Amino acid sequence: MLQWQEERVIPVHIDYVWALFQPDQLQRIMPNVVKHELIEGEPGEAGAKYEQSYQEGKRIETYIVETIKHSDQPDEKNWRIQFSIGKAFKIETEYTLKKQSESETLFIYEGQNEGTNWFGKLMMKLMSRKSNDQVLTTFMDRVEEEAKKEAGEA
Repeated sequence: MLQWQEERVIPVHIDYVWALFQPDQLQRIMPNVVKHELIEGEPGEAGAKYEQSYQEGKRIETYIVETIKHSDQPDEKNWRIQFSIGKAFKIETEYTLKKQSESETLFIYEGQNEGTNWFGKLMMKLMSRKSNDQVLTTFMDRVEEEAKKEAGEA
């Protein structure tokens, strides 16, 4: 199993960062997600399910993303999801935003990726921590960059 937790203070108001995690804006921070469509439940509620497609090169993988937790308070916002890919991986991610001031937001990105069959477990052993750390840094950078654009600062 691979686990991670990254934190970063983003120099914009919490609402600008949160806007990027709305279903119609997700592609701005997750450009390889080519489809994110509600299929069950209500947006912004635990239990909501989305059909999501992710494209890497010419290959497109489609899976169901379930919202485990969703909270939208003025000073703290949270979205936890889980999904399985190809019956090989079970992934859970959580995005937490905490208002630090009117112009700063603490962004916490955490999660885990677990192999669920022999192939997934083998791939998890072969996956380097360094490449996973680079994926995390790239994602955190993209969220910060897009939040600044959303706030009109870029």
